[in-house]
Amino acid sequence: MDDALLAVALFLLLTLAAGLLRVLRGPTAADRLMVAQLVGTTGIGILLLLAEAMDQDAARDVALILAFLASLTALAFVRRLWWRLSPRDQDEDRR
Repeated sequence: MDDALLAVALFLLLTLAAGLLRVLRGPTAADRLMVAQLVGTTGIGILLLLAEAMDQDAARDVALILAFLASLTALAFVRRLWWRLSPRDQDEDRR
């Protein structure tokens, strides 16, 4: 069972490398964010698989923290994009 979990973790690691190549080539910032979220989710999956295979509770905790940080990253990006796309709203807030 542990070998199967490690094999799946290795497969996810290979898909993670492919995602990192896409981050470098992404045409827009939104594409890069989507791939970064995919990389974060894959990293969380790898950590959870390794935690189960090696019986490491600390790796589960790290995976939960990374999931929380990934959601904050997405919120920060959307907020930044929202402010960039609506300059009229920015002018009203300054008054």
